[in-house]
Amino acid sequence: MILVTGATGHLGAATIHFLLKKMPASQVAALVRDADKAAALTERGVTIRVGHYDDTASLDRAMQGVEKVLLIAGTDEENRVQQHKNVVDAAKKAGVPFIAYTSRTLKDRSTMANLLMEGHFQTEDYIIASGLTYALFRNVLYMDVIPQFVGASVFETGIHLPAGEGKVPFALRDEMGEAMANVLAADSSGSAIYNFTGSEGYSFADVAAVLTDLSGKRVKYTPAEPSVFETQLAGRGVPDVIVQRVIRFLTDIKNGQEDDVYPDLENLLGRKPASLREGLKGLYNLG
Repeated sequence: MILVTGATGHLGAATIHFLLKKMPASQVAALVRDADKAAALTERGVTIRVGHYDDTASLDRAMQGVEKVLLIAGTDEENRVQQHKNVVDAAKKAGVPFIAYTSRTLKDRSTMANLLMEGHFQTEDYIIASGLTYALFRNVLYMDVIPQFVGASVFETGIHLPAGEGKVPFALRDEMGEAMANVLAADSSGSAIYNFTGSEGYSFADVAAVLTDLSGKRVKYTPAEPSVFETQLAGRGVPDVIVQRVIRFLTDIKNGQEDDVYPDLENLLGRKPASLREGLKGLYNLG
């Protein structure tokens, strides 16, 4: 039995989708906060276990009969390290021999601008120290979030971000889910770390060029000064805490925190991951 947490989120749902291509639904379980939101999984025969990261009793119940756990990183950034520890502790208490975690490919934890990402490294440290066999899935920034970064009016206004010429080997979330399912469905003989990236790094200037080519509309990338970008976001009513988080995220991109390319995703998929052009074509429904 493989238990996937965060099962109704995008990454959890994608992983389950690909697991069901490889094994009977009776061998897949989903941890969800609300069973009603998991109706689609129930219809496919997936076992639903209701619980959440703060409720240790529910985690203890969810772990019964489980051989592998996929811990999808929580979204409560202030509390998620403790939440992750709760899941690891419950797995260990129940005698679950294997745990996997969705981490990040950030290059150097000592020089990150976005300190909220430190929680991923702290979770990794805790899992490694737990004594459980583990898989750490270090995922690059999803290509799927590019539309959120560049804005809904990108074809009219262009791209204005304080990311300099920093590059990211973006990869699609679904392909990461497929690769994780391949690892989880295989016989695991030991612990491993996987770095999931695309096959090539791209800057936001590259994003602009591809969108121009796909749409026939000129999209220009203009590197913005953080102070100007901050003022623009504040003027649109974005809360300051979110403004600072976005700026730090983009600062890490500018500083090359995500520019390493690894072959792990390609190797597990058995094909090259989607290129920037292929991904944006689908995301924007162009061409």
